[in-house]
Amino acid sequence: MPITAPEVFNAADYLVHRRVALGDGDRVALRFPGGELTYAEVSERVRAVAAGLSALGVRAEERVMFFAADTPELVAGILGAMHLGAVAVPVSTMLTADDLHALLVDARARVLVTTAEFADTARVAVETLVKGEAEPDLTTVVTIGTQGDDFAVPARTWSSLVGAGADRAVYPSWADSPALWLYTSGTTGSPKAAMHRHGSIRFVCETYGQRVLGIRADDLCFSVAKLFFAYGIGNSLFFPFSVGAATVLEPGRPSPDLVAEVAARHRPTLFFGVPTFYSALLNSAIPDDTFAGVRQGVSAGEPLPATLFTRVRDRFGFEILDGIGSTEALHIFLSNAPGAIRPGSSGTPVPGYRVRILDESDGSVIGEPDRPGALYVSGESVATGYWCRSETSRLAFQGEWLRTGDTYVRNADGTYSYLGRSDDMIKAGGIWVSPSEVEARLLEHPDVVEVAVVGLRDADGLDKPVAAVVVRSGTSVREDELVEFCRAGLAAFKRPRRVVVVDALPKTATGKLQRYRVRASLAEMGAVAR
Repeated sequence: MPITAPEVFNAADYLVHRRVALGDGDRVALRFPGGELTYAEVSERVRAVAAGLSALGVRAEERVMFFAADTPELVAGILGAMHLGAVAVPVSTMLTADDLHALLVDARARVLVTTAEFADTARVAVETLVKGEAEPDLTTVVTIGTQGDDFAVPARTWSSLVGAGADRAVYPSWADSPALWLYTSGTTGSPKAAMHRHGSIRFVCETYGQRVLGIRADDLCFSVAKLFFAYGIGNSLFFPFSVGAATVLEPGRPSPDLVAEVAARHRPTLFFGVPTFYSALLNSAIPDDTFAGVRQGVSAGEPLPATLFTRVRDRFGFEILDGIGSTEALHIFLSNAPGAIRPGSSGTPVPGYRVRILDESDGSVIGEPDRPGALYVSGESVATGYWCRSETSRLAFQGEWLRTGDTYVRNADGTYSYLGRSDDMIKAGGIWVSPSEVEARLLEHPDVVEVAVVGLRDADGLDKPVAAVVVRSGTSVREDELVEFCRAGLAAFKRPRRVVVVDALPKTATGKLQRYRVRASLAEMGAVAR
């Protein structure tokens, strides 16, 4: 029986080279500090990156990791890897050297690309990698904005990379070929790579991007979430490039003042944030007309409390479409829509996706409204699985359905509302935090005997990690000391926002920690997250 040839499809061709072929070469694609690039210029850079990576020996489906700020080089690098048929792996710039080392080992990356501000962390991670492996998979580090001296493997500058090879035709990848890995702590706490196909990128553009967001060629996007997030890469790259719109790249760490300055300078029409950052904007002194050009705001990463929706609308003059997505689904699959917003809810399924709620006791589908259960989603953008995590993949990816790990309820009007996590993971500022990881760090302190980390809501109704600790008898330790101790050994976003000293932690008769009682006890004590 003859084998049907798969559909040839390359996401880099779809996102950038196609725009040039359609006559959009002179349209501005990227704005950034110091300049702008047209689609034709981005296309040229993408081809140069692909040629340079090929000259380094990178082959189709091998991994190229990016530990870099949001710059035109990062955009060209991600698309250049896809152009070549390689797998782009952008990772969080908030990682410690130990974190980055672990991902380099896990991904078996051939090339690491980094920017000047993160080069020191990358240098330590690479040194650890080389010391720990006789023949590491990593062969080259490419540095942007710095010479990159003293790496434990050969290093070269970005400018030498893009001038190194002959032009390469777009690799004839299939829609099902691997294109992008995004690391997530997801439902188990240990970082793992969600593997996404070339075709998944087109799917999120043509569903959420065009049918919910309604992105147009005359839009200008500005995202607080960075390109290494699933949310951010959709906002700043996939959606605008799919229709010939433009995006603003800001490499700096977002703050209300910086975002206000960028918004005033560029006047974006689409603004993407997370609830924690919308709260920060409201609690800042930025002018009320900061977002005068914005026609639509978007929120994801964690549930947006209704009060934040109302306060942003009343002060800044735009409405926010709140939704839920996941790294495993690549972007948002439940969302409010323009003209159909129910504040405090996640809205309805994005066209192209199906969701269902299952009873966690027997696995049956819950059909009636107002009855909580486990949320599952089905859609073509769901990852093919986790890299080298077969057991975890089987738990999360169940046939066509993805188990999200969230507890939801369907309201009588057909919208869906978030009730909490089905496990102990905490989503703070839109980023997963594993309680066990924070607990392990606190237990390294010589005066801490026991610890439990839970999520508590702050004054704006947003979840933040809070720690209850039992200290060694006869000792005393300050809260700020323990917070700083965590900050020194963990990525900053993982630190507990409060540390409360308690006499004992509640446990079952068999000695198992009862987190729900810890959470309730801290709430009764008034230990609101800050």
